[in-house]
Amino acid sequence: MALLSDLINLNISESSEKIIAEYIWIGGSGLDLRSKARTLPGPVSDPSELPKWNYDGSSTGQAPGQDSEVILYPQAIFKDPFRRGNNILVMCDAYTPAGEPIPTNKRHAAAKIFSHPDVVAEEPWYGIEQEYTLLQKDNNWPVGWPVGGYPGPQGPYYCGIGADKAFCRDVVDAHYKACLYAGINISGINGEVMPGQWEFQVGPSIGISAGDEVWVARYILERITEIAGVVLSLDPKPIKGDWNGAGAHTNYSTKSMRNDGGYEVIKKAIEKLGKKHVEHIAAYGEGNERRLTGRHETADIKTFLWGVANRGASIRVGRDTEKAGKGYFEDRRPASNMDPYVVTSMIADTTILKP
Repeated sequence: MALLSDLINLNISESSEKIIAEYIWIGGSGLDLRSKARTLPGPVSDPSELPKWNYDGSSTGQAPGQDSEVILYPQAIFKDPFRRGNNILVMCDAYTPAGEPIPTNKRHAAAKIFSHPDVVAEEPWYGIEQEYTLLQKDNNWPVGWPVGGYPGPQGPYYCGIGADKAFCRDVVDAHYKACLYAGINISGINGEVMPGQWEFQVGPSIGISAGDEVWVARYILERITEIAGVVLSLDPKPIKGDWNGAGAHTNYSTKSMRNDGGYEVIKKAIEKLGKKHVEHIAAYGEGNERRLTGRHETADIKTFLWGVANRGASIRVGRDTEKAGKGYFEDRRPASNMDPYVVTSMIADTTILKP
């Protein structure tokens, strides 16, 4: 008799050319990920080969019950690290049956910005540092923390090792390898300042692909935490008090910034971002005011400032960039629960397309 684990790990390619495609989309909260699977007759290499699909939008807060059909448009394909073989994960965005993007479809507007000729010419690169917190399932308290109590103060946990400093490393490492398997351009991981908090980095990725890769990396992480029995939190300030919050620092450069003389381009771009500070903050994640207090490596939410190697600034420019006279900068304002489609396209729009 086969064990359940044997059946889960069955290699269906040994008996069939059919594959399983897991369609992924963003639900009504703008942060909840949903997915469902369908069988396809054979391997697929491009989203244009995939059929559109529908789902019940009334059950995800995205359509009324009397007209609940929402249509999924496949946009990006990744290898499936859970089913493996030729099976795939498919990142989709959502439309009405008439072909109009639904209000929670932020990818559609981002794709318009990234397809603008001026943006295409600048080849915008992104590196997104996704911080997150792992919680105990039964009490929604960070892993490694005593139930109803607190660990020792911050200090030893950042990039720490040891059973009293690093918690759920198996989850984090499994996610790292699963993302590499999937084809996500994940560039690293590390333990963060607050115990139970970790970070992974995606990039450098160009244009709209940065958003696709971060969303699918989040999906894979939530699937792994489901298996492990812990809860993923993207709350920007999961614990009140003298504890670091969770952000999604967004590193950015254009071709002009990466070329000789790029430092002047960087400074002009930062000046543009400063003029649009209020608009960017409004789009950079819910609850960010609890994180951007001016403490714990943040600038105050009402203040825009930039500096070289300053982790208490809104925008940080690295020492290497200053020395080379070209490179990239880091927008430290986005919260951990930001929508990467919104943040990446907004930065490109403000720095490239706005006067």
